[in-house]
Amino acid sequence: MNGAQTILKMLELHGVTHVFGLPGETTIGWYKEWQEHSDIEYVLTRDERTASYAAEAYAKVTGRPGVLEAPSPGVTHCTPGMTEAYLSSVPLIYFSSDIPINQDKKHGLTGVDQTALYASISKESFHITNVKEIPFLMRRAFRVATSGRPAPVHIRVPINIFQDEAEIADLYADPDYQVYPAHRPVADHGKVRTALARLMESERPVIVCGQGALISRASSVIQELAEMLQIPVATTTPGKGTIPETHPLALRVIGARGGMEYSNEYVRNADTIFFVGSNTDSSGTDHWKLYGLPESKTFLHLDIAEAHVGNNFPVEVGLVGDARATLEYMVELLRSETSLPERPAVDLSEMKRTALDAVFNANIPMPEGTVSPVKLSQVLDEILPPDAIVTSEPGVSAIYPSALLSVREAGRRYITNYSMGALGYSVPAGIGASFASDGPIISFTGDGSLAFVLGDFETIKRSGKNITVILTRNDTYGWIRGEAILLDDVDAPWTTDFGAVDYLKVAEGFGFTTDRITTESEIEPALRAAIGNEGANFIEIMVPSQDKIIPFVPPWVKAAREKNLPYFY
Repeated sequence: MNGAQTILKMLELHGVTHVFGLPGETTIGWYKEWQEHSDIEYVLTRDERTASYAAEAYAKVTGRPGVLEAPSPGVTHCTPGMTEAYLSSVPLIYFSSDIPINQDKKHGLTGVDQTALYASISKESFHITNVKEIPFLMRRAFRVATSGRPAPVHIRVPINIFQDEAEIADLYADPDYQVYPAHRPVADHGKVRTALARLMESERPVIVCGQGALISRASSVIQELAEMLQIPVATTTPGKGTIPETHPLALRVIGARGGMEYSNEYVRNADTIFFVGSNTDSSGTDHWKLYGLPESKTFLHLDIAEAHVGNNFPVEVGLVGDARATLEYMVELLRSETSLPERPAVDLSEMKRTALDAVFNANIPMPEGTVSPVKLSQVLDEILPPDAIVTSEPGVSAIYPSALLSVREAGRRYITNYSMGALGYSVPAGIGASFASDGPIISFTGDGSLAFVLGDFETIKRSGKNITVILTRNDTYGWIRGEAILLDDVDAPWTTDFGAVDYLKVAEGFGFTTDRITTESEIEPALRAAIGNEGANFIEIMVPSQDKIIPFVPPWVKAAREKNLPYFY
């Protein structure tokens, strides 16, 4: 077999059905065999960055490693998606084709040390030097990517490898590594018992779930544990949807990127914090200030990555293991060996409804020519189909839905990139999610981000998928503007504001069905029409920048109160 055939066969054996990528001269040999010998669907994007983000979102939804490929001229363009996946613990298998081995030393065009380039944002970075080693390296790639803390693996393929041939005697895959987590180690049993004892002794415990809970697919057992012990469950923004947010014990999102004042205050007043699948990063903890004085709390921490456990808070019990498997053991102990504490039933429904209604009914006057993003989120929450997936990215496009949309069925129904937080994520993520799900996709984006990815409107149209891009437009890099003006008293516009673009005409040029929302009364019909239209849809809504109407960001809200500016909290 030649190298191209061997790679394709190994992908098939690992259950791969989609590969996201962009063509190049160094990959033509692969495509020739692909067209003739494989049914794996090739999802052609218009930018390698889009391919990387799409593969990352696809992996989040499917529970399988995402696969992407890029040619040597565009090899650097996949770094944003690989970085997000690395920090988010999402397994990707990234093939970058290359000029012949050592030709870069002769200054061959597009030659760069790809292996070194990706070593810092991959679990491992391989360089295939002969066809015979492909099965071994690909088995290792899938094993490494899906085991322990999942993360990307990079595979560098010189152009000659696709045509070179070898006798292949080990053409097989281990089915354990077609999905992630591939293995589910249970944390130390003695520590599990100690953690359980601390939870039962506690007067005001709370479970805080990061996206590791979603990665582990631990939703059912987390809900079961919470119900048995009547413990509220909060999530970080990337962990949103770990349990249904309409559940009586769901506290919803906390932290500095979508946490409302009621939920942040609740965890601040808790006496025991049980982190599950959280790296306790700055945004989820409001720069590590969210819980008040650490010495006044009891911290428990469960994570598959030992480096995360106790990294930012002094833990009384650190549990290194898979979230679902470890919590299943904890629940088993509760059922078989332990008398449950007598605790009154906890129902947070009224507290949540009061807080949400206060925002929905605030009726803060919007600056002239803008429409409230709160009303947009409120209407979408009311009409969103249960099989829909929402993607968003930092800025107005994420902060309001993160706080106000309700994930009613547990799982990855809301996808963000709050591990790295780069612009230009939501639309590519929507593309990836559309190939992983049959439901409609809603991609919230800002005009700062949209400029990164307009070329892939063609990808959306060509795909025939039901994707609605909602542009929350304010003609500025609003997050930076808000940060600069509110916290640093900087005159931001000279670095943040840019010229207007007729985005509807641009979207129409790509064949989208378009609409512009200019009043609150237009929100519902526009959203219903887009969601009901099987195809590419684009909606523009002018919204105030973050320094005009301040959203759910604790330090900004504090500044707004001091400066007497309107805010949501």
